[in-house]
Amino acid sequence: MRLFGRASVSEFLDDFVVYRNLVPADERLSPLSAIRTDIGLAAGRLPRKSEPDYARVIVHMIKQAQSLNASGYEIERLLYVGDTRLNDGTAFSNVCAAGNWRGLAFIAAETDAPENVQVIRLPSQRQDADDPELVLANRWSALYRFDALCAERDFAIDPSTAVIVDLDKTALGARGRNAQVIDQARVDAVQMTVADLLGDAFDPGAFRTAYDELNQPEYHSFTADNQDYLAYVCLILGSGLFNLEQIISDIGAGRLDTFEQFIGLVNRKSAALESNLAVIHTDILSNVRSGDPTPFKSFRFNEYETTVSRMGQLDDATSVDEMLKHEIVITQEVRSQALKWRERGALLFGLSDKPDEASVPAQALAAKGYRAIHRTVTHAVGG
Repeated sequence: MRLFGRASVSEFLDDFVVYRNLVPADERLSPLSAIRTDIGLAAGRLPRKSEPDYARVIVHMIKQAQSLNASGYEIERLLYVGDTRLNDGTAFSNVCAAGNWRGLAFIAAETDAPENVQVIRLPSQRQDADDPELVLANRWSALYRFDALCAERDFAIDPSTAVIVDLDKTALGARGRNAQVIDQARVDAVQMTVADLLGDAFDPGAFRTAYDELNQPEYHSFTADNQDYLAYVCLILGSGLFNLEQIISDIGAGRLDTFEQFIGLVNRKSAALESNLAVIHTDILSNVRSGDPTPFKSFRFNEYETTVSRMGQLDDATSVDEMLKHEIVITQEVRSQALKWRERGALLFGLSDKPDEASVPAQALAAKGYRAIHRTVTHAVGG
């Protein structure tokens, strides 16, 4: 692998990007709040990436983006590039069904095993549509040969094709190659947030023990695999209101099943919290009750800063190995193919499940020149 200069994801996506809140970065596109009625989505509900309602929102936005291109073509095919078979594969299948589009997806996660590429046919959700296909690879460089497969399938990449590019651990921080830097930025943000709130009471060792334990898949039923929830639990454990052994025991015994149950227990004891923690608790509880999937705002604001601080900060002479260890870089294979597909007239659209608060600078930072993640310049590295 080698360095391919500096770039931003906007080089190939422009502002056709949506983060978790489904508010497009391109202000010409309608946000979720403006299209709920059009697509029959209930008020106040924010669908997640793997849900059919999310796919309906994305199809609406892609069609609107296509109309801005004034190409005169309607979207007939969907190409999808992502990094997880379950989440991205499900989103891909749902979007194909919602748009009634033929689809091909490339899903990669780099491993040390011998190179392996599999093609899997998914059952179509519509009787009148071809079955969508997933190409699963353990090398991002296999994306360079993806065009050949498209040609074999008579799958044209042209102005009638939409290309969805996943941002997190695909276009940025490729899974299996560079994703650990994204993860470390998030962990650092959790620790920074908890440490700031606990002050002298913060115990780094106890924090890391709790975070590492509860961040495992076996606890996802409790944390809902939501980093806001996990950060809050670590904060409460650090306050001494509950202890880790007690939480683990209660989860194992079935006495504690969900995060909502836990925050309810905390609320009953909230009078014992320090005043600043009580305020944070009240804010998070209110956000949880309102259905906000990103209730711990200060943590996510910190995550934005710890993320962009790892983008483009290294010198160009830094070795590729060091860059992959310490900087969030653009995946050159994705960048190269996306630019080629755009040259052929395809519409490119970026998806991120990262919260907007962790992806777009707050007003004060924007005034200092900070930019959204997809517009932040960093290095491009690839094969």
